[in-house]
Amino acid sequence: MSQPVVPRHLKIAEVLKSKSCFLFGPRQTGKSTLIRQQLSGAPVYDLLDQTLFLRLSRNPALIREALTPETSLVVIDEIQKLPELLNEVHLMIERYGVRFLLTGSSARRLRRKGVNLLGGRARSRALHPFTRHELGARFDLTRALEHGLLPPIYFSEAPGEDLAAYAGDYLREEIAAEAVVRNVGAFSRFLSAAALAHGQMINFASFANDAQVPASTARAYYDILKDTFIGQEVRAITETRKRKAVSTSKYYLFDIGLARHLQGRRGLAPGTAEYEEAFESFIHQEIAAYCSYHRLDPPGYWRSKSGFEVDFVFQDIAVEVKAKANVGARDWRGLTALNEEGITKRHLLVCMEPMSRLVKGIEVTPWEAFLDALWQGRLVND
Repeated sequence: MSQPVVPRHLKIAEVLKSKSCFLFGPRQTGKSTLIRQQLSGAPVYDLLDQTLFLRLSRNPALIREALTPETSLVVIDEIQKLPELLNEVHLMIERYGVRFLLTGSSARRLRRKGVNLLGGRARSRALHPFTRHELGARFDLTRALEHGLLPPIYFSEAPGEDLAAYAGDYLREEIAAEAVVRNVGAFSRFLSAAALAHGQMINFASFANDAQVPASTARAYYDILKDTFIGQEVRAITETRKRKAVSTSKYYLFDIGLARHLQGRRGLAPGTAEYEEAFESFIHQEIAAYCSYHRLDPPGYWRSKSGFEVDFVFQDIAVEVKAKANVGARDWRGLTALNEEGITKRHLLVCMEPMSRLVKGIEVTPWEAFLDALWQGRLVND
């Protein structure tokens, strides 16, 4: 299946009209394609090009020397490969008023080696995998749940093979090549364990035992997942009044296809616990992408110590996800409990029922209607 042109929700050209910008995101989320679509004509320096990398590492001023009076925008792809270039970027912003798009799949080296040099001179944005809204009529729920929504993998004729290559590239290029960890084998074991804990609260003591690493190492490895945009932390909402809430975070890998590959799972049958987990992860991806693109706080979750739980909470909206065509009172008991706390305004049960209905303050909502309302701005802006 060839990859068609899919317009992305993030309009990076609009962001760059007034200021430089860092564009972060995992590999293969489409950063290079976005540049070609929205910034055609701008000079692009791709640091994955080894010859160019060596030339710029020897003489970072080459970019400045190539400027012309007409140059207003410059793109540097994979800036984390050569953070020292940020000194030149800083100079060109200040002296020549040039705007830069600086893309990267890891924030770790930039934080260590100079991203703060730009101070408030650059905004920061993130690119996520495809969303249902972006794909439109090309969206297929089964394909999304089984193989994820990374652009080249979603349209691949061999998504399983491509996911295996993706996981290998991540370990080789992001972890080993940048010497982020000393023991790549241990990190690989951790990554498999993290995939199995995808969407769950993390008890670092027991998790570290499963991953065969010390608890302090497991925490550091999760920081690496976040720094390379592979892992996303979902923090617990604790500001409740009647019921004491847990404070332990959950962690999701950024794409359900990658998570399922690392879990060693193949095939997906509706009605199973596995399908329920994948569907919940898909809804998380959509909410996380929406919040990121609209500069909102990322979603959290709520769980009382007595066992009531709501999958996601964002912008005063509570969302419970059920991959079921018929839902009942047991399915929204967590929403009812959270409603009693008075900290959220709307309480949605997102499911596979065909029609919306309202039951005692709980909005039972088909998943398609929920996503339409979310991306069309009718949910958060109500």
